[in-house]
Amino acid sequence: MRRNDRGGTAVDGIAARRPAHGSRAALGTLTAAGTLLALLLPTGPAAATPLNSHRSATSQRTAAAFWTAARMRSATPLDLAAPARQHRTAVPRSAPLTVRPTLPALPSLPVPRPTAAAQPGGPWTGGGAVTKTAGRVFFTYQGRTASCSGDAVTSANKSTVVTAGHCVKLQGAWHTNWVFVPGYHDGQAPYGKWPAAKTLSTPQWTASEDINYDVGAAVVAPLDGKKLTDVVGGQGLSFNSGYNKTMYAFGYPAAAPYDGTKLIYCSGTTMKDPLFSHDHGLSCNMTGGSSGGPWFTSFDEKTGTGLQSSVNSFGYQFLPNTMFGPYFGDDAKNLYNTAQSS
Repeated sequence: MRRNDRGGTAVDGIAARRPAHGSRAALGTLTAAGTLLALLLPTGPAAATPLNSHRSATSQRTAAAFWTAARMRSATPLDLAAPARQHRTAVPRSAPLTVRPTLPALPSLPVPRPTAAAQPGGPWTGGGAVTKTAGRVFFTYQGRTASCSGDAVTSANKSTVVTAGHCVKLQGAWHTNWVFVPGYHDGQAPYGKWPAAKTLSTPQWTASEDINYDVGAAVVAPLDGKKLTDVVGGQGLSFNSGYNKTMYAFGYPAAAPYDGTKLIYCSGTTMKDPLFSHDHGLSCNMTGGSSGGPWFTSFDEKTGTGLQSSVNSFGYQFLPNTMFGPYFGDDAKNLYNTAQSS
């Protein structure tokens, strides 16, 4: 984690002051050159009836022209002030719900398998569906280009991408020029650049950037007459599935020691954040740019499929090499249902 000239840490492309007396630093994983944000939890009243979605005016042609290989490679960090403190809130939960993956036929080619042992971070060499459903997210924020990660999921509209809330909206502003690039590698878009027709987040993230609800989604426009999951498939999902699970986390970290060119993963048994959030925690050294990448339960290394149960969200500056991701409770489920019905 690198230091900035204001005495704080830079996380996911966002320079944040060190929190004091339980205040929360601005959340990151936004750009191709940042590191994981250290933050404490927000407290304070939520804003009244915010808009929880944003319709994009970016056409497919405009997005493809804007996001050139050079621009994707050079998405730059952002510097933001820390937001106001807020009250910690409980995550609503109901009965567990799972959604099965829907994937096109995969080639039966032999590929090397990663070890089943806990993995704190390294390139994914296992192949399978995740190399097509996971991708980088690119957008413009305050006139600057930035990046996150995301994942195509099973959905009624065949066009839903799940990511982090701060990867669609941050500091009161919805990101623009938002595109999803599944299977991204080194400036290449092997399955196309899919612009968002609409981006969404949970009411709690939209209102007050409550870290417990840092979940976002996008409904992407068809590309060449085809829908997203008809091209790359869609991973399954799991809501209200509990804590202390074996999970695999994926993303496209772009800060050292990574450079954003490869799909990176971590795996192990999660813990419940013992400090300031209700999030899952996982031993993981992914850095800036990985935010919004999927966490899977019931992940099959052979096929690269699983049930998405969280996303990369944040890290504490005093707890290195540990990633945290929001619990997929009722609000994440409601967000998913709203997105897939759009």
